[in-house]
Amino acid sequence: MRRRGRRPVPGRRGKQGLKRSLASDACGVPLGLVAAGASRHDSPLLGPTLEAAIGQVGPLPEDVNVNLDRGYDNNKSRSLLGELGFTGKIARNGVPAPIQVGKRWTVERTRSWMNGYGKLRRCTERNGAVVEFYLHLAATLVTLRMLIRRSTSRYR
Repeated sequence: MRRRGRRPVPGRRGKQGLKRSLASDACGVPLGLVAAGASRHDSPLLGPTLEAAIGQVGPLPEDVNVNLDRGYDNNKSRSLLGELGFTGKIARNGVPAPIQVGKRWTVERTRSWMNGYGKLRRCTERNGAVVEFYLHLAATLVTLRMLIRRSTSRYR
């Protein structure tokens, strides 16, 4: 019996690129950002993202509600939210997404604004510090854009 050479299975190869985990407030202002390789699952990034939000903003209010998509529908995510004292609304597996979008659209809007900066869409950097710099620069520009829009409609 002859052994065949090992080839990568098409569905199991590691993806190139970047996965960004984002925590934002109810208006869409980015509070916590974490970057990881594109081949990682979403749920292990929940803890570092929420810790980044707490570290950058400081103590959060007592009644924080976290709206999550289907990738976080597991017991680890629920227990992490309980440890941090947050309430969470997690989309369930098996229910179509448009029905349970809810308040996630503000986060998705912020994501799309950050994707508007081409360097993040085509990020090929391998140095983590450079990736973090681009993420925080995009978050700063999104926040400034939101502040300018609000001040224009409020003070003119």
